[in-house]
Amino acid sequence: MTAYIIRRLLLIVPTLLAIMLINFLIIQTAPGGPIEQIIAELTGEGPAITERVTRAGTEMMPAVDRDAGGRYRGAQGLDPEFIAQLERQFGFDKPLHERFFAMIRSYIVFDFGNSYFRDRSVVELVLEKMPVSISLGLWTTLIVYLVSIPLGIAKAVRDGNRFDVWSSVVIVIGNAIPAFMFAVLLLIVFAGGSYLDWFPLRGLTSDNWEELSWPERIIDYFWHITLPVLALVIGGFATLTMLTKNSFLDQIHQQYVMTARAKGLTQNQVLYGHVFRNAMLIVIAGFPTAFVSILFTGTVFIEIIFSLDGLGLLGFEAAFNRDYPLMFGTLYFFSLVGLLLNLVGDLMYTVVDPRIDFERREV
Repeated sequence: MTAYIIRRLLLIVPTLLAIMLINFLIIQTAPGGPIEQIIAELTGEGPAITERVTRAGTEMMPAVDRDAGGRYRGAQGLDPEFIAQLERQFGFDKPLHERFFAMIRSYIVFDFGNSYFRDRSVVELVLEKMPVSISLGLWTTLIVYLVSIPLGIAKAVRDGNRFDVWSSVVIVIGNAIPAFMFAVLLLIVFAGGSYLDWFPLRGLTSDNWEELSWPERIIDYFWHITLPVLALVIGGFATLTMLTKNSFLDQIHQQYVMTARAKGLTQNQVLYGHVFRNAMLIVIAGFPTAFVSILFTGTVFIEIIFSLDGLGLLGFEAAFNRDYPLMFGTLYFFSLVGLLLNLVGDLMYTVVDPRIDFERREV
């Protein structure tokens, strides 16, 4: 097992490098980089740029937006020396490969630089927004698994009967409607939209949270997080439920199950003593992907709708404002976390079924 873990850890390096390189090259073709935004501000063709952009220093980040002649769009009439000075400030006077390797060298030691538009380090911003996203991700993943696995097992055991049919209708509806649509519906019904006013519209805590006692803080926290988590759970439990059901159905029809029943074992002994361990392998394998998806990507619209200042909203604003240090810094960190969680998912195979031996497999 040790050799397998070492091989997987070594594979993270080229995988992470490929992710950063591909995204780095894609950004080169995206218009509207920091220099273009400064030019748009000076020429009155774009929104105001924060003071941080004009004194950004030498951030090794990509993005240029030039016309066919190699000139910045909208730069006509501006002093070429001024444009050259901006290029030096942002590091765009260096060749593409130098900028990329300079960025990677900094990221290896987790030096992500400062945000262009917030005048704060990327690390500080991520740590500040992390609690909101972790709250949404952990509670959503926990509830989804606690609901989907028992429901999937129940559907597999009762395959084809009335319970299976009606629960499938609910699952189809949950799978067909995006989570953010449920979020809007929940706001309208339960947050003072048109009917009830039971839950708050914004934030993870109340304004007077610091003044509350600890029991009141806990209640206030769950009061605020109920609707966002419920929206994510409704939009995410359908796939896992069907995956669990199909996995159990596949195992129930195996020869070893019929042998166990022939020996006189009860339904629960067969189901949880034999089928459960094998059927749960594919479910556990998807846990890291599900958690990363909910934590880093699935909450963007939910955070916007419920005014939650988390990583999803931070990433959206970074992309919208072309905040390249924040975009690439969070991409590097989240990709690394995702790759490590995938390794954890593989190791969980051995916890569920000790017969699995990764040492005998080729990576």
